[in-house]
Amino acid sequence: MAQPPDAVVLDAPAVEQFCARRRADHQRLVLTNGCFDLLHRGHVDFLRSAATFGDVLLVGVNDDASVRALKGPGRPVTPLADRLRVLTALRWVDGVIPFGEPTADALLECVRPDVYVKGADYDQAAGGGPLPELATAQRLGVTVRFVPLTRDWSTSSLLTRLRRPE
Repeated sequence: MAQPPDAVVLDAPAVEQFCARRRADHQRLVLTNGCFDLLHRGHVDFLRSAATFGDVLLVGVNDDASVRALKGPGRPVTPLADRLRVLTALRWVDGVIPFGEPTADALLECVRPDVYVKGADYDQAAGGGPLPELATAQRLGVTVRFVPLTRDWSTSSLLTRLRRPE
């Protein structure tokens, strides 16, 4: 059985061209973003769900400095180049975009996806925290969707379990 090609790593100039080609083919673009440090089942379930909202899934990936700012010292565990490589191997992912800003507002502006997907932990209607990019998504006319998180799976909880003495 033939393997699908790996996704591509896109820098800012390549993103617009990549998206323009997909739009010309009438494909729906989906964008999500995150740290994706120590890729685990929760990440995979999330990305698989995100991919169902369109034809092309683009994943913004926080660079090492922004992961450290968001998660604290000792993070990321996995350097950016490795996180990008693992994500590009997932069949649901069509492209990955490294970024260093504290929010994905600039990514939304650049990609202008049809759908922006985040975990339910950002869904205020379901008791989650505020979505920092909501105003930008609304201004651009981007549909925002939330997907349930896989229970008991996060990199932080995984690291806690790994550090716990037996």
